[in-house]
Amino acid sequence: MGIQENGNGGVLKYKRMDSDAVEEDGVLCEEKGNDSSRKYVLVCAIFASLNSVLLGYDVGVMSGAIIFIQQDLKITEVQEEVLVGILSIISLFGSLAGGKTSDAIGRKWTMAFAAIVFQSGALIMALAPNFKVLMIGRFLAGIGIGFGVMIAPVYIAEISPTVARGSFTSFPEIFINLGILLGYVSNYAFSGLSPHINWRVMLGVGTLPSVFIGIALFVIPESPRWLVMKNRIDEARVVLLKTNENANEVEERLAEIQQAAGHVNAEKYEEKAVWRELLNPSPGVRRMLITGCGIQCFQQVTGIDATVYYSPTIFKDAGIKGNTQLLAATVAVGFTKTIFILIAIFLIDKVGRKPLLYVSTIGMTTCLFGLGLTLSLLGNGSVGIKLAILCVCGNVAFFSVGIGPICWVLTSEIFPLRLRAQASALGAVGSRVSSGVVAMSFLSVSRMITVGGTFFVFAAISALSVAFVHKCVPETKGKSLEEIEMMFQNNRPQQGGELELEDVKHLMQTQ
Repeated sequence: MGIQENGNGGVLKYKRMDSDAVEEDGVLCEEKGNDSSRKYVLVCAIFASLNSVLLGYDVGVMSGAIIFIQQDLKITEVQEEVLVGILSIISLFGSLAGGKTSDAIGRKWTMAFAAIVFQSGALIMALAPNFKVLMIGRFLAGIGIGFGVMIAPVYIAEISPTVARGSFTSFPEIFINLGILLGYVSNYAFSGLSPHINWRVMLGVGTLPSVFIGIALFVIPESPRWLVMKNRIDEARVVLLKTNENANEVEERLAEIQQAAGHVNAEKYEEKAVWRELLNPSPGVRRMLITGCGIQCFQQVTGIDATVYYSPTIFKDAGIKGNTQLLAATVAVGFTKTIFILIAIFLIDKVGRKPLLYVSTIGMTTCLFGLGLTLSLLGNGSVGIKLAILCVCGNVAFFSVGIGPICWVLTSEIFPLRLRAQASALGAVGSRVSSGVVAMSFLSVSRMITVGGTFFVFAAISALSVAFVHKCVPETKGKSLEEIEMMFQNNRPQQGGELELEDVKHLMQTQ
């Protein structure tokens, strides 16, 4: 449901968001926004998303680098698990600190800070003489990634025009997958060097996106919302005019931002009340938390990070011999993951969230179970190798087309504005902790119950995610945020497309 204004800016009319109708009273249609403004925002979104490449690259490159780190530094299996999995835990602290930092120094310079911290960590890891120094670099890299992943979507959302915000804010997810692919390619490209050098080059190459981020600081502007918060109104107006050349709309948007900025202190005052509501939720909010936090945890406990981090281990168990062949197989995984995330971006608003989640979770369950069977019964043969590669590629494809990107979409849609930031943070905590636990326990669990047995466990968890989607996740396609909130408050799906004024009044009263 959208809000339409008449030519005088007075009368408000309610209209569905999925309606094809457009303004006919002289108001500029946003869908026909200026091409140069759109290109400018596109460039800003791409540069801001470069920080997400750092996370993806680290995930991808570590899957291969860890083979040679183990050979060179003679680390134990437990140290290997900690080195791989600790990044998710550490990045959480960077993300939690990112909000206050970005309010203090600005979105743009927070991105710069993230790049500098990550670059320092990557260089320390590349030059590390032992495991302790390697972990110091890993700690810094995790902090930098946490800042970068947090600030990128915030900056893009604040710089983008309303009509294009959804597509532009999907860029970080795309760039994470691009980073994973680049990490896999880097593994393959440098695997031929000596074990003392190759993993250092692999990790050192991760500093290159940071260089491009430094260049981007001379291209992209500061967020207009942050400029207004700092009472730099004229600068904010200049930025808004670059993203939308309609002067009237710019002034309206500027007025909205000024009004929102005026409530910052009140929002901070109410923050404790928000946390009280989350810790002692009403039935409607409880259903929102179950859906939002549940989908975030299921995204990780089905083993996607273990599959990506330890794909060489999986393929080695399937029978592939030689490090170069192992890393070549992982490149296919990276290509598959990147292609299907692009497909998801095109389908999510056409097919809907829930159908894609069904396809994703059922497909992942099938592939994980098939991988468990393959590794348990058909290992060390050509058929087993082909089936293992097919199952791993299928798993990441189904993940990328559904639960991977959609969990972030859902958590941004289902919570009311007053709870959205804190509730989304809770979901992110669940996601990062789940990722870290899975990554840090995969090798130990595989040692106890075999790699194939571990994937049977992931398949069982994935089967539970199908039931969770059926029971707890509503369809939110084409529904306004108000309609979505009413669905959870009433504990029933909305059948009609329109949100009646009485529903809106009831909703406002409950808030």
